[in-house]
Amino acid sequence: MENVVIIGSGCAGWTAALYAARANLNPLLLTGAQPGGLLTTTSTVENYPGFPDGVDGTELMMRMQKQAERFGTRTQYGVTVTRVDFSQPRRGASGFKLWLDDELLESKTVIITVGASHRHLGLKSEDLLERKGVTYCATCDGALPVFRNQPLVVVGGGDSACEEATYLTHFGSKVYLVHRRDALRASKIMAERTLKNPKIEPVWDSVVEEIHDVKQDKVAGVRLRNVKTGATQELACAGVFVAIGHVPSTALFKGQIEMDADGYIICRKGTSTSVPGVFAAGDCVDRTYRQAVTAAGSGCAAAIDAERYLAKLEN
Repeated sequence: MENVVIIGSGCAGWTAALYAARANLNPLLLTGAQPGGLLTTTSTVENYPGFPDGVDGTELMMRMQKQAERFGTRTQYGVTVTRVDFSQPRRGASGFKLWLDDELLESKTVIITVGASHRHLGLKSEDLLERKGVTYCATCDGALPVFRNQPLVVVGGGDSACEEATYLTHFGSKVYLVHRRDALRASKIMAERTLKNPKIEPVWDSVVEEIHDVKQDKVAGVRLRNVKTGATQELACAGVFVAIGHVPSTALFKGQIEMDADGYIICRKGTSTSVPGVFAAGDCVDRTYRQAVTAAGSGCAAAIDAERYLAKLEN
């Protein structure tokens, strides 16, 4: 019987592990299929406190892991939680059940930090040029030297896309906002502010059909297709910022805990889910900020909430 099992190994997961370990809870962290989470796909993180020169995303995750393990966190790689049962009563030897393939694991508390994945365009060139000019976070990557004073493309039409485009005007020479409809889906005030910005040029009724140039191993432009006329056009750019939404990695917990219509876990009273003893933190909860530092903060809160929950069980 474990005290704390943490599912996921991004900023929220490792921070939760650090705090739980320092509280002598001997936590077990299951890394999942992508150890380190989405931040490992970011080449340089320039907005995480304490790193004035920036830090590679993978290196930051490795440092967090080392710090958590220093205080006793146990890490299990290469396994995926395939099923959970959060219905067991919290008495005696019973606990929450997690299956790692065919292996059964039981724990008094569970902290879910599975994160969310960026919604992709579905292009082969997109995958090949990821971290080479294709990115999913302007706040994370927009200030990189490769994008400064260069034309940039943002794909999307919601609030996130408008925020990304506006943010990028501080660095790029021009920002093309490519949207498949003829009007933005963003809130009225956000849409008006975006369209008034002289450095942002909307490209309506269009989708990205290809990202150039795989042969150069860097982004050099895009080919767009008008969804109404079928006409294509080429745009030169140094970066493509895809902002068409996120998909929380929470399908595993459907029917076990309360989630909203988009799959984000609903927390009340801090990081507590609808099941007492099960906590959640990071991007699988946060649909607003989605930053490394906010994920770390919520991981800290989840560990403290779990510690206090366990203390009540013992009293």
